[in-house]
Amino acid sequence: MKPWVPLGRAPIPGSRDELQLWQRDAEFSIRVSGAAYDLMNSRQHASEEALADLSLPLIAERAAPRVLIGGLGMGFTLAAALRALPADAQVTVAELVPEVVTWNHGPLGEVAGRPLNDPRTRVTVGDVDAVMRASPEHFDAVLLDVDNGPEGMTRSGNDGLYGPRGLANARAALRPGGVLAVWSVDEVPRFTAALGRAGFEVQVRRVRARGTKGGGHTVWLARTP
Repeated sequence: MKPWVPLGRAPIPGSRDELQLWQRDAEFSIRVSGAAYDLMNSRQHASEEALADLSLPLIAERAAPRVLIGGLGMGFTLAAALRALPADAQVTVAELVPEVVTWNHGPLGEVAGRPLNDPRTRVTVGDVDAVMRASPEHFDAVLLDVDNGPEGMTRSGNDGLYGPRGLANARAALRPGGVLAVWSVDEVPRFTAALGRAGFEVQVRRVRARGTKGGGHTVWLARTP
């Protein structure tokens, strides 16, 4: 088997760690420095696609829907969202690490079908929480795949995104009846309760990382009244 080859590295704002991009043949991995496992892998992306596949049918009846995705990753959630949305949709992607955007324009682009090239896509380099705060009642759906979910590992500042303030910002950024979808490595019952306290109607779904294979991940589907 061929060895992994490093392609790039990037500092994580608000953290002492860095992201690292690796390649082995046609497989890509994004890792956090010092961690013993992948943060993302191009062979395991079914649950990232499920984040869009499960949430966007809930707004299918809306004309010209506007969707916010927090976290670009390898582009799989964005690609799934674009497949599910009509031609008049607009998808804003907020990515904190600018190098991740560069990687998706470069060597990572092919793995998800280059969704950044879709004219419906807009990219903002910055904190998704700031985008939500600046966009009251603007989005029909907000999809969050930031860090590893509510119990992430890369940036302590992400705690606020999944806490009462961040959930209030997400609800305020949604139009009435909008959907907040959140991806997580693990099921976190306290986060389910937090969504309820924030005024959302909540469903919890378990999905596989590789279709019917791979580890189980969690997607929360939370609707505003």
